[in-house]
Amino acid sequence: MSPAHTPLLSLTWTDHITGHRGYLVVDRLVRGVSSGGLRMRPGCTLDEVAGLARGMTMKEALHYDPSARYIPLGGAKGGIDCDPRAPEAYDVLVRYLRAMRPYIESSWTTGEDLGLTQDLVDKAAADAGLVSCVQAVYPLLDDEAAARDRLADAFAVRVDGIGLAELVGGHGVAEAVLAALDRAGHAHAGARVAVQGLGTMGGATARYLSRAGLTTVAVADIRGTIANPAGLDVEALLAARDAHGTVDRSVLRPGDRELPGDEWLAAEAEILVPAAVSYTVNRVNQARIKARWIAEAANMPVLPEAEVLLAERGVTVLPDVVVNSGTNAWWWWTLFGDIGADADEAFAYTRRSMRALVDVMLGRAEADGTTPRAAAHALVADRLPAIGERFGWYAAS
Repeated sequence: MSPAHTPLLSLTWTDHITGHRGYLVVDRLVRGVSSGGLRMRPGCTLDEVAGLARGMTMKEALHYDPSARYIPLGGAKGGIDCDPRAPEAYDVLVRYLRAMRPYIESSWTTGEDLGLTQDLVDKAAADAGLVSCVQAVYPLLDDEAAARDRLADAFAVRVDGIGLAELVGGHGVAEAVLAALDRAGHAHAGARVAVQGLGTMGGATARYLSRAGLTTVAVADIRGTIANPAGLDVEALLAARDAHGTVDRSVLRPGDRELPGDEWLAAEAEILVPAAVSYTVNRVNQARIKARWIAEAANMPVLPEAEVLLAERGVTVLPDVVVNSGTNAWWWWTLFGDIGADADEAFAYTRRSMRALVDVMLGRAEADGTTPRAAAHALVADRLPAIGERFGWYAAS
């Protein structure tokens, strides 16, 4: 899928009350349906949403298993240019969803992304008159009532007091990192990690890497970087987060240091996990990175020109279309009935799927003498024809 790739649908919405803009891009449809979350952040652009929609097409294709019940969908994405902390943000969200209602009812399944929680999206969807933010997929289900009950039950599952839906994506990121370490013969114990963003994805990634024996030496939130070369108390930091992932500094220990916000990039660590915003690593600041691996828990955090320079320095970027695809896949594995509403089953299925996918991607990269991202694109190119032949799709190019 080249940068010149044309999406099937691209539209811009302007809120008549506040002037905030929102976007919807449908990259392609499979059996008439597409999948992709909705983000809200100041500065969100149509180009950003289009790139994310392309990525969703790839994520769906990469998890295609002909023997599974899960039917891959097309890729799509929504975005709203608004600060989610702004007092008008919720009303803007409701009006956006009301405007997008025809698409959500017929062809676009969506959910939480940057700046929004699933609970908030569900509440706003109800206020906008929608049955569900994934109702477009219901006609593809063998037993809609049973599937909806199964997904609702899965969202009600809690692990250590946290909803399963908030953990499974980060668990997938952690498994992707561990698979890369295993392939390189690098021990888990003592491997150092720096994480940007302690929201849903970054927080769960830090938790499961810590439990696997890795040492988190730096985390960054909107207030700056917290660092400790001997290792941070990840569980204490996670327990001290607010709804937006900002850590209460009163829980910091004597050895923990507060540093400027971008210092996580230069941490003495083997693994960097950008898990916050897009376009984080550019051609200038990539020179500060000392890590061996970058795991893209966020969408599009490493700019292409930076990735070229990083590769020249021997830094491997594990791409977002693989690394952070666990949340999306878990929704559909559950809804279509490949797994039940059970945490152990969800984690085991995610572990198997993510490790297998990372291994195939890295093996393809080694065989082709290319980057993991190029290998992921090649895997998508291999799988899309089979999906199109079996299910049919609509795409502009």
